[in-house]
Amino acid sequence: MWVCSTLWRVRTAARQWRRLLPASGCHGPAASSYSASAEPARVRALVYGHHGDPAKVVELKNLELAAVGGSDVHVKMLAAPINPSDINMIQGNYGLLPELPAVGGNEGVAQVVAVGSNVTGLKPGDWVIPANAGLGTWRTEAVFSEEALIQVPSDIPLQSAATLGVNPCTAYRMLMDFEQLQPGDSVIQNASNSGVGQAVIQIAAALGLRTINVVRDRPDIQKLSDRLKSLGAEHVITEEELRRPEMKNFFKDMPQPRLALNCVGGKSSTELLRQLVRGGTMVTYGGMAKQPVIASVSLLIFKDLKLRGFWLSQWKKDHSPDQFKELILTLCDLIRRGQLTAPACSQVPLQDYQSALEASMKPFMSSKQILTM
Repeated sequence: MWVCSTLWRVRTAARQWRRLLPASGCHGPAASSYSASAEPARVRALVYGHHGDPAKVVELKNLELAAVGGSDVHVKMLAAPINPSDINMIQGNYGLLPELPAVGGNEGVAQVVAVGSNVTGLKPGDWVIPANAGLGTWRTEAVFSEEALIQVPSDIPLQSAATLGVNPCTAYRMLMDFEQLQPGDSVIQNASNSGVGQAVIQIAAALGLRTINVVRDRPDIQKLSDRLKSLGAEHVITEEELRRPEMKNFFKDMPQPRLALNCVGGKSSTELLRQLVRGGTMVTYGGMAKQPVIASVSLLIFKDLKLRGFWLSQWKKDHSPDQFKELILTLCDLIRRGQLTAPACSQVPLQDYQSALEASMKPFMSSKQILTM
């Protein structure tokens, strides 16, 4: 998903950015959005002015907070994760790019501080998450329009709320939208220790689905396997094990999967395709290997396999805001029932963003970096 080459400009993100300009001053019409007070409220934000290596282009800056207009909401950010899509957006190779300069971060959870006179759906104290990508969540405070936010219940864990709007939504939609799966059916996926992968495991278990979870071999493979199985994974195998001829015996005790979820590409995606039952579907939502999906002609002809793609931002464009809110509430119900937890996380103070960015780009990193404000 984050390797798309088409560059879309995000008008909403641009409008939100104009609400929050560098504290060193501004020029032109945008200055009229500033608070009229002598000492405007200042916030800290992780800003990038051009695309490149996140560790080099992202800076912690002081910004001025705009006055709250009639349809605006003043929020205090509580926590915001660093996702692969955030990194790719900063690098400039994502399918959706805000105008520069921009504040990093596509998801997170905030608490409402104050609302404008025309705001009817939110009140101080409410928890909210971004309605769409590109809002810029790596900051201590912000003023957003009401339509840019979605209320979430405040009785779920903070880390779950902060990581609710991207990975679990992607996992749920891929499990529901491409094959009519029934309890007892199996699903195979790679990058199973990713945020989406962990959500797939848990949501699939809640739906009565069996999962085959492929991961890269690593020194602590047994520890990783135990952790994924504690989430509900039935099988955890390495990429190397998936390629072995013995895999044909694997499906004597369980049905071949109807659905494969690919976040890697390259040889890994080819191996997922080989395991699908005739007529099955592989959904690609990422390309971590930065290699194309290669499907053999024989698999396409003789097994009639289907290759699909999924991007949550496009799903939102194709569905109403109420449908996205319904999806969020469905996931919150799973969280309350203990069937969906946040991915393994490391909380990092905003000022330590450099170490968090570096950790998020390391190989075999199973802990999601979450910036706390």
